[in-house]
This record gives sequence, structure tokens and C-alpha cells, in this order.
Amino acid sequence: MLKIKVFTFSPIEENTYILYNERSECLIIDPGCYFPEEQQELKDFIEMNGLIPKMLLNTHCHLDHVFGNKFVAETYGLPLHLHPREEVVLQFAPTSGLMYDLPFDNYQGKFIFLNEGEKVTIGGDELEIILAPGHSPGSICFYSKAQKFIIGGDVLFNGSIGRTDLPLGDHQTLLNSIKQKLFVLPDEVVVYSGHGPETMIGNEKKFNPFVGEGV
Repeated sequence: MLKIKVFTFSPIEENTYILYNERSECLIIDPGCYFPEEQQELKDFIEMNGLIPKMLLNTHCHLDHVFGNKFVAETYGLPLHLHPREEVVLQFAPTSGLMYDLPFDNYQGKFIFLNEGEKVTIGGDELEIILAPGHSPGSICFYSKAQKFIIGGDVLFNGSIGRTDLPLGDHQTLLNSIKQKLFVLPDEVVVYSGHGPETMIGNEKKFNPFVGEGV
């Protein structure tokens, strides 16, 4: 059974996730640690809990979700897992960083591509890859059917949705992704988003002002 630890990092207040099991194995998803003290906070949690990082994963590669990729990769010797369509987004991230006055060193290592329908495994636990583009061309979500939660990146938020005014974003594609990929999941599935508090699929289906039943 997976436990979930969330950190909120950087001036953009991005949610970074560590998922870990009873074997002390862990996944690091969207490390947004920008400042050295944030990197240390992430490292301290891993060390204090005796965790063994097994995979570095990105839901998508906008700058706030990849600030810490290089740090995690070099600290733990991990290649980066992402969707193939996100490679171009990752390459552009440092340019975005300069635009936001947030310069950073980008990840330069090996890529391992994840595609829809594939599964990420850690011990006896599985996360299914769901492709949900729109906010970004290769946005993926990590869905635990057994534990009824999803790490959703910036696709769906508590009472909101991901922005689509960034390069390669598309509003209608995002709406379709939410309705066709996420809203078909059970209502009780907990959504852990890239920003803000968690929510539930059922709540967003009913009340989300962008894609809910009242729209």
C-alpha cells in the first residue's frame, strides 16, 4: 500500500509528491524544489524515513514541475520518466524560467518514455498511465485503481482546471481529457493536483465551474 507525502515548493507553489511503500521504496513525482533549502527538505524526508528512490516521474514538464529534476536525478542516480510529447516542453523550460526570473539548470540525462495504458510498478503496487493532454501536449496522470487516487498534475484542480494559454496548450482538448479520461473514474477517487488541495472526482463532476454538471 502506498503512502503519499506532498511538498509545496518554489514561488509558484507547486505540489511535489513522494509515494512510498512498506518496503521503503519510493517514487518522486514532479520535483519542484527550486531553492537549496527545498532540495534539502526533500532529501531530509527521504533520509529520515529510510526511503530508497526508485523512479523520477514527470506528469508534464512546465518549469515549476521540473525545477528539481536535475537535483533528484544526480542525487539518486535516476533517469527521467515522461511522455514523449513532453520532451519539447522540457527543452523549453529554462527559457520559461528566464521569463519568470526563475533561472535553473535543466535535466540533461536519459529519458524513459511512458505511454497511455502502461503501468508504473513499485513493489506490489501499480499506477496506470492516463494520457490527458490540453494543459500540456503530453500531460499524464498516475492512477491507483486499488487505492482510488490519481496524481493528476495540472489537468484538474479543486474547483478549477489547468491553464491552456501556455505554448502547446489547448482548451477544448483539456476539457475533453477531463470528461473522457478522469470523469469516467469512480466518484470516490481522490485527485492530488499539481497546485492546491486535493479533491475528489465526484465533487468536480458536480461542482467544478469549468467542467461540472452545471456548465
